[in-house]
Amino acid sequence: MPAPFKPHEPIRGVAVDQGSGLAAAIAAARGADARDDDLETFKRIVVETASPVATTLLVDSTYGAHLLPLMAPPCIPMLAFEADVYHIADEDRITRLPDNLTVEQFPTLGAPVLKFFLYYGPNDPAELNQRKFDLVRSIGDRCRAQGTTFLFEPIVYDRAVSDGASKEYALLKPELVRRAVEDFVNPDYKIDVLKIEIPVTLEFVEGFGTPAMSRRDAEAAVVDVSNAAGDMPFVYLSAGVTYERFVEGLKFCKSSSGKAAGYMCGRALWSDAIGIFGSEGANAMARWMETTGRDRLAGMNEAIA
Repeated sequence: MPAPFKPHEPIRGVAVDQGSGLAAAIAAARGADARDDDLETFKRIVVETASPVATTLLVDSTYGAHLLPLMAPPCIPMLAFEADVYHIADEDRITRLPDNLTVEQFPTLGAPVLKFFLYYGPNDPAELNQRKFDLVRSIGDRCRAQGTTFLFEPIVYDRAVSDGASKEYALLKPELVRRAVEDFVNPDYKIDVLKIEIPVTLEFVEGFGTPAMSRRDAEAAVVDVSNAAGDMPFVYLSAGVTYERFVEGLKFCKSSSGKAAGYMCGRALWSDAIGIFGSEGANAMARWMETTGRDRLAGMNEAIA
């Protein structure tokens, strides 16, 4: 596993890099009490309460300079190289890069790991995907030139299926995730760690929800993705599911002989804290994060151990 991550040491990561979507949710929860600095306060509480027990913690480019110094060692700081994660208006779904940050600033800011997110459709036109490949390769080259670890997060989609929560998409998802992994393990991109989706949607797996996929086929899908990764470390992302569902997913992948290096969780950890922050304030949220939040991290650690 590349520096600063240590070989055979699991990655237990927390992500609080969400931007305008999280800001809107916090504003709705706060109502008349909303303040301009609520988003930064929320992120600061996550950093201060989770970094003492996480192995790495991801913050966004907007608030990163303020939040990175607050992380408790030995938690490894990770900084997102995006303008606003997940909010991509362009039809081509190409991530906008930040105006206030360059790759070359990462060492100065004390961020040894760069995370870059990109929507990726394996079945998209070759010309569009070549533009995405070129962008990822450019970032990888710049990271490698200065010794910054490059963690890349491809979120898959297929234009033929607009509903990502549908049974139709659930049946496509294993192949989409596998193909994304196969494409980006190419050493030309100089990616050090992949951050990927759990390749099956448990709501449609036998034994977990309305079955559209047998348990055996779902287990095979997990193994196929692990095999496609080869020697490249990868972590599972929580993809906005509940804590309980993410733990189920981690356990399922572990029991299926998936060889993930760990996980990066965001909303599965702190989504319930939004309401507490809104109704009871920052101190109540901090108490929740120090108790229930840390218990959730412990549960995720156990699920994938």
